[in-house]
Amino acid sequence: MLDRKLLDILVCPVCKAEVALNRAKDGLICSKCKLEYPIQDDIPVMLPDEARSLEGSGTEEEG
Repeated sequence: MLDRKLLDILVCPVCKAEVALNRAKDGLICSKCKLEYPIQDDIPVMLPDEARSLEGSGTEEEG
């Protein structure tokens, strides 16, 4: 599980907007860019090339 302090400082590397944990808690979502960054072994992979597009997927972030 990601530390809350780390989650509070992470931003999207593309647009610098805040990211939020997805419902499954296995990715970080940038709602502005519609990208999801994976979390592998409790480490967020904040690389644009590793991000998954959420366009049309209906994936929601946790509020």
